[in-house]
Amino acid sequence: MTTRWLFGDQLGEHFLDDHDGPVLLVESHRVLARRRYHRAKAHLVLSAMRHRARELGDRVTYVRADTYGEVVRRAGGPLQVVHPTSYAAVRLVRSLAEELEIERLPARGFVTQRADFDAWAAGRGKRRLLMEDFYRDARLRHGVLLEGREPVGGRWNFDHENREPPPRGQATLGVPEPPWPQEDEVDAEVRADLDRWEAEGRMSFVGSDGPRLFAATRSEAEAVLDHFVEHRLPTFGAHEDAILEGDPWMSHSMLSATMNLGLLDPLEVVRRAEDAYRAGSAPLASVEGFVRQVMGWRDYIWHLYWHQGEDYRHRNHLEAHEPLPDWFADLDGQATEARCLSHALEGVAERGWVHHIPRLMVLGGYALQRGWSPEELTEWFRRSFVDGYDWVMVANVVGMSQHADGGVLATKPYTSGGAYINKMSDHCGSCRFNPRVRVGEDACPYTAGYWWFLARNRERLEPNQRMSRALHGLDRLTDLPAVVAQEAARGADAP
Repeated sequence: MTTRWLFGDQLGEHFLDDHDGPVLLVESHRVLARRRYHRAKAHLVLSAMRHRARELGDRVTYVRADTYGEVVRRAGGPLQVVHPTSYAAVRLVRSLAEELEIERLPARGFVTQRADFDAWAAGRGKRRLLMEDFYRDARLRHGVLLEGREPVGGRWNFDHENREPPPRGQATLGVPEPPWPQEDEVDAEVRADLDRWEAEGRMSFVGSDGPRLFAATRSEAEAVLDHFVEHRLPTFGAHEDAILEGDPWMSHSMLSATMNLGLLDPLEVVRRAEDAYRAGSAPLASVEGFVRQVMGWRDYIWHLYWHQGEDYRHRNHLEAHEPLPDWFADLDGQATEARCLSHALEGVAERGWVHHIPRLMVLGGYALQRGWSPEELTEWFRRSFVDGYDWVMVANVVGMSQHADGGVLATKPYTSGGAYINKMSDHCGSCRFNPRVRVGEDACPYTAGYWWFLARNRERLEPNQRMSRALHGLDRLTDLPAVVAQEAARGADAP
């Protein structure tokens, strides 16, 4: 009888479909020992795998070992495996398939199939593979938020309504927090194992572990989805790009780690959001914004990972080669006096998660301004976030965050001075730096860093018409030499 070999991010029923035979799950300890992962991420993945094994009962062979290869070879064939989510895992399967009978099944866990994306990309000709165009094509193929062949509300994109700053004078959005999972004996076992492995020197971690904040089972995932659709989806859109220090969750779904473990099918998540709009319980702008994140951006990043090829991760258009400083790599938020940066690092250290704007504009923006290695930064994001996987982070960091692909994904670098952070967060009021100052003791490291970044990369960015206005601004700065000298002297030191 054929055994279905599942990886640790293929834990939902849709990875078994009509397979009612035996299942193989391998807990590879060498994967954890190879890099310093966030402790909460290691806990979540192991907890989810062990919970899934308990659900499958006698059907599953669950093996804890150093490597996948030794277990799979011992299991023999015939085997089936769903297309893995990284190039390294694909190479492993390809190598084992030379020795064993392994049927390789198409990828799942995404709305758009690989063949559909390839057909769409081929039809673009020489036009750029724009996410917005891909998203519209996906909605048409799956009939999401449509009236006939037209988008509901007369527009495909309500993004301009979803860029509101945080509400003034409020510490939180005032919406209910997500339902936090209740840890059980499986979590206790995982935590004890991680403690022992660290004590034995077999592996080390960054960040804190516990209590577990993210769903590790299908039932927990469904509870989080239900709660989000009822309580936070209606307020998701307007402030999705805003930051509040006292409200790390705001109206975000907290489903990224869950979907990336394979516990929820993204199309079912999309349908639940659409149903809320059709029932009149959530406004169109919020629902469209959330649907765009799930079946637009998430799928787009997945497909670019494969479409651009394995060498995409090595691109470095801006020739940024500085290594990540230890204080950043170790998630030491106390090392910096820049409130936004400190708060973001503390959030990652405590939870293994901050939402997309701290990732892009605070953490990624600072790295871009400082010229840190995009390849190192990609690896840091992959290890430090509970929802971080290779396919997630390569295009997000190399393309979107660090502009290291020269504009394949984003038409211009995504970074800004302190003014944007001041507008979209409540950080600056409690920060010793002034977002309007670029030279001196009170100079905001983001404001000064923005101009330093442009000055260093002027020749590389000049062919980009979207950067012409910003680059012309350099010529109006009479203190530019002082800004450059100040930021160059800072080096890898925390601001």
